[in-house]
Amino acid sequence: MPSLKDLRNRISSVKATQKITKAMQMVAAAKLRRAQSAAEAARPYAERMESVLANLASGVTAGGPALLAGNGNDDTHLLIVATAERGLCGAFNSSIVRLAREHIARLQDQGKTVKILCVGKKGYEQLRRQYERNIIELIELRGVKQIGFDNADEIGKKIIRMFEEGGFDVATLFFSRFKSVIAQIPTAQQIIPAQIPSNENASAVEGPQPCYEYEPGQDEILSTLLPRNISVQVFRALLENAASEQGARMSAMDNATRNAGEMIRKQTTLYNRSRQAMITKELIEIISGAEAL
Repeated sequence: MPSLKDLRNRISSVKATQKITKAMQMVAAAKLRRAQSAAEAARPYAERMESVLANLASGVTAGGPALLAGNGNDDTHLLIVATAERGLCGAFNSSIVRLAREHIARLQDQGKTVKILCVGKKGYEQLRRQYERNIIELIELRGVKQIGFDNADEIGKKIIRMFEEGGFDVATLFFSRFKSVIAQIPTAQQIIPAQIPSNENASAVEGPQPCYEYEPGQDEILSTLLPRNISVQVFRALLENAASEQGARMSAMDNATRNAGEMIRKQTTLYNRSRQAMITKELIEIISGAEAL
């Protein structure tokens, strides 16, 4: 059984840890409000762009832009795995990596070539243990205090440049979509060739769709919107990740604070019992010595 000093040190250590986890929970809660607002504000723009692209794509004949129709091959896949730069956020990072690993295993079983572009240090650290040879680059955003469109646009241009140079045939983006503080949904979204919802599906959900006439032609507009759509989808993924990370961290730190409180209670009970046993033992020794005299 540990001594009273050991128990006191253990209780003090857990209390110090509890203060840290409580502070981290409060910081995550404050950051979550801003991150959630940014993610929710980005959704309508990204969804509206998909709607416009779907309308444009319906009128494009065979041989459209490569970003929309692909290059005709399906041999090399690029996986953009977006995770956090820091840990202590529960299963947020591991859930995204797990989805990416399942996708990699499925592609490799089909004989496909897989390349991985990591956005975020934590995903890179987990994937390199098994797929270090497949990782082509790590993009760190540790020094970025607030994610901006410029950060996503830089990543989007890098992806498009690799596609134009023949570096891959299909690109899939992995991130975690924010639903609530306790629910973040790992998501895989194919961005090259663009997976655009058909007008038939949109009509079934939203009702009859208006018919637009575009000036200049549809091909010219698509040549501008498709590269921008890549950056917009990356930007949306980064914002969703930022909100999901803070929500997961808030939940994880809340659980850690509760567990620390439970541990303090148990250790305090053990300390009081040990102290009472020592006092009782000393009293018995004093009484026995007095009786012996």
